[in-house]
Amino acid sequence: MKGKVAIVPCSGIGKSYGSVAREAAFAVTEELCPAKTRLLPLALLVLGEDEARAMLGETEAITVDGCKLACAAKVVTESGGTVAHKLQVLDVFRRHRDLKPSGIAELDEKGKKLARVLAEEIEKLVGGIQGGTGGA
Repeated sequence: MKGKVAIVPCSGIGKSYGSVAREAAFAVTEELCPAKTRLLPLALLVLGEDEARAMLGETEAITVDGCKLACAAKVVTESGGTVAHKLQVLDVFRRHRDLKPSGIAELDEKGKKLARVLAEEIEKLVGGIQGGTGGA
């Protein structure tokens, strides 16, 4: 596979863990490894947008779900994409119980720190897919 790795976060609007997933995805695609990743909003796949589906045919995806329903992973697969890694915010939280997020429209400090931890895990996975380190 070629192209930038697609980072597909949960759309869990109104849920703290969904907000953590989105914040982590933004950190990866805008700051940690923008040259190797591209944000792919789940809504575009749900709507069946041709460009979004075409992107999935050119690269692998890392999905970031806020809950065990795993909507991002399911939709990527149903859209014909290859999911290289399926991440769950809850799994990361279980390893960092001191970072329980709260807030929805705006995450609190613990939520932002949890998003950063998750983003750094995603960065390492991108490095594994692309070869070398995740960075820009």
